[in-house]
Amino acid sequence: MLDRIIEILPELNTAFFETLLMVGIGLLVALILGLPIGILLYVTDKGLFWESRIAKRIIGIIVNLVRSVPFIILLVFLFPVTDLIVGRITGPLAASVSLSVAAIPFYARIVESAAREIDKGVIEAAIAVGASPWLIIKDIILPETKPGLISGLTITAISLIGYSAMAGTIGGGGIGDLAIRYGYYRYDDTVMITTVIVLIVLVQLIQYLGDFIAKTVNKK
Repeated sequence: MLDRIIEILPELNTAFFETLLMVGIGLLVALILGLPIGILLYVTDKGLFWESRIAKRIIGIIVNLVRSVPFIILLVFLFPVTDLIVGRITGPLAASVSLSVAAIPFYARIVESAAREIDKGVIEAAIAVGASPWLIIKDIILPETKPGLISGLTITAISLIGYSAMAGTIGGGGIGDLAIRYGYYRYDDTVMITTVIVLIVLVQLIQYLGDFIAKTVNKK
């Protein structure tokens, strides 16, 4: 078994970094797009300074539509878009397109939930003294939700690891692809067990790191 692990080590190493690449891109896009969408979902709610039933409903419907599609179906559905952006539909970069699309609404809802924990009295007081919407977002909403945002990123990262394994079933690369090609198609139990252990360790490390950072920035 040890000899077999040493034999596949170069491919395992490549697959590991492909998984990190896919998850990293998905997280970055989720942070860039999912964060503002989540904030919009919150500040357009009833009683907030950008209250708008129409805007909230439209954004909410779009977010729910994407979230309701199983990832493996979303992956195939986005093949034309992936081909347009990346120029191919296989490989870690191609899979990153679908991972990013799935991560945006997922993280947006987490951001919205984290923002709902803020005492509205604090926001009302800021409005009363003439604070601008941007100032409230920058100096109240984001700082107050920082631990929740970090915990949300941790949850998103772990979910993306699972999604990346699914992407491997149709040539997306990464650890999932290695497990399918060797562990499943070739009935190689050593590869399958090794990839499962690597994924478990990776998830545990991300969870520990996320929890540690969230506790560090939590001032409560």
